[in-house]
Amino acid sequence: MATKNAQAYEAVNKTYEWGFHSDIEQDFAPKGLSEDTVRFISAKKGEPQWMLDSRLKAFRLWQTLESPDWAKLNLEPIDYQDAFYYAEPKPKPKLGSLDEVDPEILRVYEKLGIPIAEQKMLAGVEELGEDGQPKRRVAVDAVFDSVSVATTFRKELEAAGVIFRSISEAIKEYPELVRKWLGRVVPMTDNYFATLNAAVFSDGTFVYIPEGVRCPMELSTYFRINAENTGQFERS
Repeated sequence: MATKNAQAYEAVNKTYEWGFHSDIEQDFAPKGLSEDTVRFISAKKGEPQWMLDSRLKAFRLWQTLESPDWAKLNLEPIDYQDAFYYAEPKPKPKLGSLDEVDPEILRVYEKLGIPIAEQKMLAGVEELGEDGQPKRRVAVDAVFDSVSVATTFRKELEAAGVIFRSISEAIKEYPELVRKWLGRVVPMTDNYFATLNAAVFSDGTFVYIPEGVRCPMELSTYFRINAENTGQFERS
């Protein structure tokens, strides 16, 4: 038992070997959590009033809840005012090849083990086929910190009856579907962290496959937290 405890303490105290940070320009929300933070996120997303109202309802509920005491462990309480709740990579123009992509972003994809074809999509590279149309080989939604930076195969999936979007886009393009299904599995009243997520989520993936429709390809989502001291609250 003593040996196992020693191994456990050693594992906890050593530097996490798989962690890394990428030096990419980003915009942040002001640090801290308040109604202003919730309004900031909603405004950044250009959301309709009903979505802002839902966020504010969740935030006001969260303020009345107590943080869970996980298994009576001796852990320091989370300081929710000492974090950023929104971080967005500064937008880049569309690129013609991987040679034009910021090498730091490419290193991120390489470290994550993302195939080269998917790297091109996620980096914003637009390759054209013989018909002059962009090649679409990968169905993936990539979320970098607080925003979806790329979603592929949209038109092909829509032709099959499948909607594949970032949640931010779906809120504006398919509001009735989002209002019907958002929070149906895990409602904002489910638990402390579900309530917080409902207030400050920044992006995520929206997939709608109607009954009787078969999705023609595999769908994937990549989530990457890069900015230090930033909470990634995604809603998919």
